[in-house]
Amino acid sequence: MQNKPSLFQIWWLAIRPRTLPAAASGVVMGSALAWADGYFKLLPALAALAVALLLQIGSNVANDVYDFERGTDTSERLGPLRVTQAGLLSPRDVKRGMRIIFELAALCGLYLAVLRGWVVILIGLAAILSAIAYTGGPFPLGYHGFGDLFVFLFFGVAAVAGTFFVQIGSVSSTAWWMSVSVGLLVTAILVVNNLRDIESDRRGNKKTMAVRLGVRGARVEYLLCLAVAYLMVPFAALFGLVPWFALATWLSLPLAIKSARTVFTQAGRPLNAALAGTGQLALIFSLLFGVSLIVQSLIVR
Repeated sequence: MQNKPSLFQIWWLAIRPRTLPAAASGVVMGSALAWADGYFKLLPALAALAVALLLQIGSNVANDVYDFERGTDTSERLGPLRVTQAGLLSPRDVKRGMRIIFELAALCGLYLAVLRGWVVILIGLAAILSAIAYTGGPFPLGYHGFGDLFVFLFFGVAAVAGTFFVQIGSVSSTAWWMSVSVGLLVTAILVVNNLRDIESDRRGNKKTMAVRLGVRGARVEYLLCLAVAYLMVPFAALFGLVPWFALATWLSLPLAIKSARTVFTQAGRPLNAALAGTGQLALIFSLLFGVSLIVQSLIVR
């Protein structure tokens, strides 16, 4: 007889740690750009990282309980174990944990608001409300095909531009441009997730973009997300927004190709490998971009 996991292990399952590298990718990109402009500040960068990670965790926990309450999560689920559906935690306990997580995110955000003003508060509130509304509330975004847009805006554009803003006080053209690459890579993670769950989502009347587009359309969407994300780099170099060394991001192409091959040849549970691979890809892409800026600065000096 298998022992019941500890409370720590249960919450570890609930927060889904494999999704966190993707949440960090925007902060890495924004901080790298701030460093290149000579304005990197450690404490605001760490606070932005904490906010990004807590928003991702809070969103994961919210999805856990609200998908269960809407009847979308069943024993036939192909993704990682959901603690509410499995009966490891009650919906009340999960919602209490969710509230604490978002309160911690707001607390970190208050520090950033002291530095940069009310704009940070507005963005933070919008991010928290959207994370809850992804699967909760009267109009769950994920159930009406708006999940992809939500992820692109908050875990891509807002993460990169926001991290840059809290360190410098403004947002450069380069930060806006590169936020698109990160946003598309993070969106690709959701595309894989929804492609994996397309049949159960159809049965649960969860009209994700994958359900609306169909299997072939979702695969094309995934490929477009990756292709445009990578092409943004040479175009940025052509316009003088980033150095040509930024093409070091293309060193992550083998991982992108591996994940894309899985997306185009597999269905159901095997897509979990592509899901994890795409999450790693988003972070590696941003790290390689940061390394390229460091190498550029050393050569120029």
